[in-house]
Amino acid sequence: MLALTTQEFDEAVGDALDAVPAKLLALMDNVVFLVEDEPAPDDPELLGIYDGTPLTERDGGWAAGALPDRITIFRGPTLRMCTTGEQVRYEVAVTVVHEIAHHFGIDDDRLHELGWD
Repeated sequence: MLALTTQEFDEAVGDALDAVPAKLLALMDNVVFLVEDEPAPDDPELLGIYDGTPLTERDGGWAAGALPDRITIFRGPTLRMCTTGEQVRYEVAVTVVHEIAHHFGIDDDRLHELGWD
């Protein structure tokens, strides 16, 4: 497993977010980004997850009392699959884009069609 400090990993996530066009980020509604060490035990290789209601599924009453959607990037699985800091930054960037796409209602099949494996 690659040894990267928590701060270094968090910076990789921040860099990935900085690379997302500001106009796209401005379209996101009620979303927080989190970094956690590990995903749920039933999916130990999960790199990230979007937990919320995609924009395409929200209706007029959705926002009443809704907690923010969450995009979580998981440190452990990412570090276990990478051997260099450059690989970590790449995987984090792809994961951030992937989870943002889910917020906009783009599913895994469409992401794969677009080349975001």
